Amino acid sequence: MGREAPVRVGVLGGGQLGRMLALEGIPLGHRFTFLEPGPDPPAGALGAVVAAPYDDLDALARIAGEADVVTYEFENVPAASAAYLAERVPVLPPPRALGATQDRLAEKQMFQDLGIPTAPFHPLDTAADLDPALTATALPAVIKARRFGYDGKGQAVARSRAAAAAALDALGPGLIAERFVRFERELSIIAVRGRDGSRVFYPLTENHHRDGILRASYAPARETAPALQTAAEELAGRIMDQLDYVGVLAIELFESEGRLLANEMAPRVHNSGHWTLDGADISQFENHIRAATGLPLARPAVPAPAAMLNIIGELPGAAAVAAVPGAHLHLYDKAPRPGRKLGHVNITGPDEAAVRASAEQVWALLPGELPVLPAGRRRG
Repeated sequence: MGREAPVRVGVLGGGQLGRMLALEGIPLGHRFTFLEPGPDPPAGALGAVVAAPYDDLDALARIAGEADVVTYEFENVPAASAAYLAERVPVLPPPRALGATQDRLAEKQMFQDLGIPTAPFHPLDTAADLDPALTATALPAVIKARRFGYDGKGQAVARSRAAAAAALDALGPGLIAERFVRFERELSIIAVRGRDGSRVFYPLTENHHRDGILRASYAPARETAPALQTAAEELAGRIMDQLDYVGVLAIELFESEGRLLANEMAPRVHNSGHWTLDGADISQFENHIRAATGLPLARPAVPAPAAMLNIIGELPGAAAVAAVPGAHLHLYDKAPRPGRKLGHVNITGPDEAAVRASAEQVWALLPGELPVLPAGRRRG
């Protein structure tokens, strides 16, 4: 039997997610080309880089000519660019997944159409929409830009009508108002669907944010009833089937009064799944590449608890982090800058106590960071 030719993978985006996709895909024999407008991208050492804007037709044509399949590392790639490529080469996840996630209103409406619970929401474009929106959501409400917001950008919590009007003036038009959810915790599900429709899921992950940025993830989420995992997998499956999805899909969820509310989804590998690089026997990145290139998916095994701590703004001492039991340092080759994700530390251990103890040690090494650790939860 002859050796199979390596798959040429084009990636729209050359950031840390593209970097980690290549790090996991190269051992499978694949080659990578990145379309990236920014200078010195983190993925640059792992494949060819086409340095051009995402809507540059010549650059897109070059990617199409040099790739057997194209994927993307973030959801703000122009949908028109993905559609242009899809006429020439498979683009996975499919471009319609971008359309479903680039507009928060369309995303929420899709959830609603699929019977997936969400917080009440209403479009908010002009002053005439303000009272109907607040009637639908009540106060407090979260006012969000429908497009391009991430890491807490482009949104505000309004606790009064005046604050909502101010948010409309500052952020609008093109907004969505959502009811402020008083949740017990934030969770996410990392799901993968293959070209043949097969599906695998990672355990629910518990996430902790500060200033709108993910700071820590713990997996599997503690004290999670099997029914909650089943519910998360079921809603993720509905979305993937609706979109004829291929690849990793991340869905951010609120746990509120024993049920799950869908907040947002990302059609790509996700920060809350970075722990899978060391805490699972197969990472979200390898499974994404398997899905996109047509390899069989691998059902992940998670032998013990794990944690992921983001490195934000400043770098810690590598030797000090490496000295912490169970700590695995992943740096993105990015210059320090306030608020910038520079890397992450995965922590593995034999049990929750060991992971928590090492997480506390790592937090002490991260400049300016306070610990974000999961608290005990009441049963029953």
